[in-house]
Parts: sequence; C-alpha cells; structure tokens
Amino acid sequence: MTPSRALTTDEADALGRELDAIRDEVIASLGQRDVDHIRGVMRAASALEIAGRTLLHVGIDPISFVVGAGALGISKILENMEIGHNVMHGQYDWTGDPALRSSTYEWDIACTSDDWRRSHNYEHHTFTNILGKDRDVGYMFLRVAPEQAWRPSHLSQPLVAAGLALSFQWGVGTHELRIFETMCGDQSWRELARRARPFLAKAKWQLAKDYLFFPALALWNAPRVIAGNLVANGTRNVWAFAIIFCGHFPEGVRVYREDETEHESRGEWYVRQINGSANIEGERWMHLLSGHLSHQIEHHLFPDLPASRYPEVAPRVRALCERYGQTYRSAPLLRQLASVGRQIVRLALP
Repeated sequence: MTPSRALTTDEADALGRELDAIRDEVIASLGQRDVDHIRGVMRAASALEIAGRTLLHVGIDPISFVVGAGALGISKILENMEIGHNVMHGQYDWTGDPALRSSTYEWDIACTSDDWRRSHNYEHHTFTNILGKDRDVGYMFLRVAPEQAWRPSHLSQPLVAAGLALSFQWGVGTHELRIFETMCGDQSWRELARRARPFLAKAKWQLAKDYLFFPALALWNAPRVIAGNLVANGTRNVWAFAIIFCGHFPEGVRVYREDETEHESRGEWYVRQINGSANIEGERWMHLLSGHLSHQIEHHLFPDLPASRYPEVAPRVRALCERYGQTYRSAPLLRQLASVGRQIVRLALP
C-alpha cells in the first residue's frame, strides 16, 4: 500500500477544515434516531444477557450451554463496545439522559471507567501513536512497530499476544496501574498501590458477580454457570483484542516520534489520526459488534460523534484522503488480523 504523501501545514489545515465541516454537519443533525439506536442496542444487550443466563442456569444439555454462553458473550460484547466505550466518549452527553452520561457510566469489564476515561479517552486519543506518550502502542507488552526499542522479552511476544487476547479485560484493567513503569523505577510502589485500589475493588466485583453470585443462584448447576461465564468472558476478550489490534497495529500504520508532533496544528493532528489507524471491512452486524471501531479512522477523527454515524461519513473521509494523498487503510477482518499477526511475529526479533 502506497505511503501517505507528506503534507505542508497549510495543506493539513485545509484538510482539517474539511473534516471539521463534516463533524459540524453530523452534530447539527443529531436527534431521535441516534437515541433510538443506542436505546435499541441497550435493550438487545439486556435481552441477550437474560436469555443467556437463563439457558445456563436451567439447561442441562450441550446445545443450551453453547447458545447460552454465546448469547451472554454477545451481550457483553455489545455492552462493552457499542454501549460502554461509546457512551464514555461522550457521544450521547447531548441527550441529557443520566443513563448515557459519559462521566458516570460504569461498564461490565474489569477496567474501571475512571481509568479508561483517563488512559484511553485522554491519553490515547490525544497522543495517538506517539512513542513514549501513547501507552496503548503495544499496551506495554508488545513491540508492534519497528521504531519501538527491542527487548529480549519480545522474543516471546507471539505467546504473550495470545495470552493477552484470552485475558484482554485484565490487560486493559491493569493498564493504568503502570506496573511496567514501577518495575523500571519510573513510578513508586506507593503510587502503584494507590492506583491499584479502585481496580482491585472493580475486579473483586466482576469476579464475584460472574463466578460466585450467579453460580450460587444456579445451585447444583453452578459448575455449568461458571463454565458458561468463563466462555462468555473469553469470547468477549478475544473479539475485543482482535478488533482493537486490527484497528491500530496492522502493517503500514504509522507511529510518530515526540519531536515530529511538537507545535502540531489541528489539521496535523487529523493527519496523524488517519495515518495511525486502519479500518475493517465487513457486514453491518460486524460493525455493530465492533462498536463501529471497524471504522477506526473515523473514530480517531471524531471520537465524540455517535459511532453509528461513522459508516455514513466514511465515504466522505475516504474521498478526502484520496484528494490529499493520504492512505486510507481498510481491509476485511481476516486480512487485517493476518497483518497484525505478521507484525507481532516479525517484530519479536531484533
């Protein structure tokens, strides 16, 4: 894929003004259909959770187990990706609905919402793909760009990546603890303990809910419920890992040095978002289950717009990229996933 053309500041700012115009147009059109969309997804997630937990609690056959665990897994995916992630970005603050307020929403995952808003909404979306400032580049576990310094521990990163995929909510949950920085002496153990308290409280709640409370309600069916919750959480973890890594780390996605982004204009910030992201092509159901992060380019450009609007603006963003010589990276899920896999294996070596 052809690399993006370097833009002058004036060209980047002109691109930025056109992107701002798209954003302003969407904001002016927000209304009932956006509320209906998110409310419909919330109802679907609740219905799937009830159906899944009921099948796990009362069923005795393998089919009801598979269907129950699957329904619960899809419910968790919808809640985390289309609802929680997008609500916490402030995409629905304009409604004034307390249930859709970004500052108070708490999601069904080990990561606390406060930690997510700080590390993701601010840090990642402000310093996207800037080495040393965006800690989401490899999540401190993986080398996903050749510009990252190689360490001997990276030799095992194909296995580490597989483990991270299976336990992704715990990787995300511990991300803001900055354990690696503590081990390197850049953070005190006292500060680590302070950061850990809210995470441990949330983790205790998540574990108790899925592996103590609901199994206890099932009485003799408790082992089946524990297994079903484990499968549902694992399904959500692997899916979230795949979507997020395909949107950020396939071949060709750029990372930046800090000095490259000094005195960055609004337009140049937009250019960095385009070159630091990749989209995933697929059917409507895939976009929904990804929280519309299949449109990662549009999400990085417009993180506070309702994500269900991204498919509408994507053709216009793509056309702007073509006009300004910027590569619009987009490919089907399996192709992007294979690209991520090649990066992880290749960059495990010095």
